[in-house]
Amino acid sequence: MRPSQQIQSLGVVQQGDPVLAEPARAFDLPTEREAAEQVIEKLFTAMERIGQVHPFAKGMGIAAPQIGIGRAAAIVRPASPDAPAIVLLNPRIADSSDEADEQFEGCLSFFDVRGLVPRPLRMTVETTTLDGQVATNTYERGLARLIHHEIDHLDGLLYTARMAASVEPIPVEQYRQTGQAWSYEQ
Repeated sequence: MRPSQQIQSLGVVQQGDPVLAEPARAFDLPTEREAAEQVIEKLFTAMERIGQVHPFAKGMGIAAPQIGIGRAAAIVRPASPDAPAIVLLNPRIADSSDEADEQFEGCLSFFDVRGLVPRPLRMTVETTTLDGQVATNTYERGLARLIHHEIDHLDGLLYTARMAASVEPIPVEQYRQTGQAWSYEQ
């Protein structure tokens, strides 16, 4: 079974499905709090199911469109096992550094390849809390990369849209950094 078939069997929508190409609909919070909580619960359940089958040394994220729900919610689990998961509701990038780097990324929605993707090394993100307040957080390096990847999903973009035109994704079999965290110079 191909990696993408395995991930699809766990309930992850695959590349080509229209839900992945459409901007997700924002939640009206706190009015839609119950709906947002239900989507978050489904995302955590999916993440748990996927995590039992595949280890993610770099951390992991999943966005609602990837489980067939066109709403603006995503969850990111940092690489550090004791760090809490980050819930993103209606996220918006408020600022990002000009300094960027390129690292290989994978995506649950087309898990057979990895692509070299440029991303900012630091970004500030505004999200909406369940009670309707705006929260602002700044993320760096690998965590910024994971969060940016998930926000792209909510905007209807796959990481291939960020890759240089001359660069193609490589088959997962050729990818040699499986199981290693992204590297950053200190």
